[in-house]
Amino acid sequence: MATDERRRAVTEGAGLAQQLFDALAARTADPPGVTRIAYGDGECAAFALMAEAARSLGGAVDFDAAGNQFLTLPGRDRSRTLYIGSHLDSVPHGGNFDGAAGVVLGLALAAALAHLGREPPVDLCVLCLRAEESCWFPHSYIGSKTALGRLDPAVLDEVRRSDTGETLAWHMHDLGFDPAAVLRGVSRIAPDRTVGYIEPHIEQGPVLVDAGVPIGLVTGIRGSLRFRDAAFHGAYGHSGATPRRLRRDAVVAAAAFVTAMQKVWDGFEAQGHDLAVTFGMIGTDPAQHSFSKVAGEARVCVDLRSLSAHTLAAVSRSVEEIGESLATRHGVRLVLGPRSGSTPAVMTPAVVDRLGAAAAAAQVSTLMVPSGAGHDAATFAAAGLPTGMLFIRNRNGSHNPDEHMAIADLADGLAILVSLLLDFPVDSWC
Repeated sequence: MATDERRRAVTEGAGLAQQLFDALAARTADPPGVTRIAYGDGECAAFALMAEAARSLGGAVDFDAAGNQFLTLPGRDRSRTLYIGSHLDSVPHGGNFDGAAGVVLGLALAAALAHLGREPPVDLCVLCLRAEESCWFPHSYIGSKTALGRLDPAVLDEVRRSDTGETLAWHMHDLGFDPAAVLRGVSRIAPDRTVGYIEPHIEQGPVLVDAGVPIGLVTGIRGSLRFRDAAFHGAYGHSGATPRRLRRDAVVAAAAFVTAMQKVWDGFEAQGHDLAVTFGMIGTDPAQHSFSKVAGEARVCVDLRSLSAHTLAAVSRSVEEIGESLATRHGVRLVLGPRSGSTPAVMTPAVVDRLGAAAAAAQVSTLMVPSGAGHDAATFAAAGLPTGMLFIRNRNGSHNPDEHMAIADLADGLAILVSLLLDFPVDSWC
């Protein structure tokens, strides 16, 4: 129901959002973008800013053992909690909206409700999650997994931050948190008292921009399988003196591998399977390569994504089989190295339906979309909690300083959440 008073409340909340984004950009600037290292100064600065805003709205601030931050606005029913949030870390020199939009929108919702003089029907907890960007620690969804007590205990001492070389446990302890409690699976989130988790997030691709629609209703999140450190090992040789038949050229093998995997992708797409295959990094050793050398080493990073775990498993087999076959053909050796990844997740249909109904009530145009990127919502869905996501239109892609989300589009997302809380009984969608 888009009344004039609701519109004014949404405007009030959107104004707070703009202030928070401006302050966040200033506090975490690292030209040409922002850098908020997981368990580092930038992420901590972002957490502090959101805590300041929550306190100004009458919210309570608390942390769990892993350092995830809980900003709680009391509701009429104090026995249950609706979580809205996302992560606050960023990639190096990234954009200001990735992750942060979800936390800021949660606080904007609190501001809009305050303007209307309305309590949320249940406790509203804006959740600030740690370490979602796996460029810092090579493991998916650290913040949400620790928040739910679902982190593999081995990860605490096995994964190390890319810039410091220190373990995840070390960084938790360094900031005053309790990795021993994380090891035991301690969680502040009680499933039987949880209404659900909603994660607003900028869309990181061009679908909404292309469709001319401000908000996406996410149906599912692609899982991933990654070979971060794969390499073809051959033999260096003189570019003029080494005959083709005697070469062990790692670059030629890597190029053939990339081409072959594109054909695999074509085949899966032709059969109607969801899949994305990406080689985000490929290169030779700068200490040894030369224009006059046959390359003896070529490193390749393989990133597979799909809404289907079966598809990921099948394409992983193709990576191994095709890679080995091409290595043999070219006289080189393929080492795929460790693999990491995440499980595909389906958003809760009842939550997606209610978000759609709230959008209709708020007169906001939406589009049903899958998420090609991974998000913390996948962890909540895997835990069996009612889970939904809103995508906010974003130009210029993501993981770069040119991310561009219009506040007017965030305001449309805010209008949907206001309608969700005030127009639909909580029990009808959880």
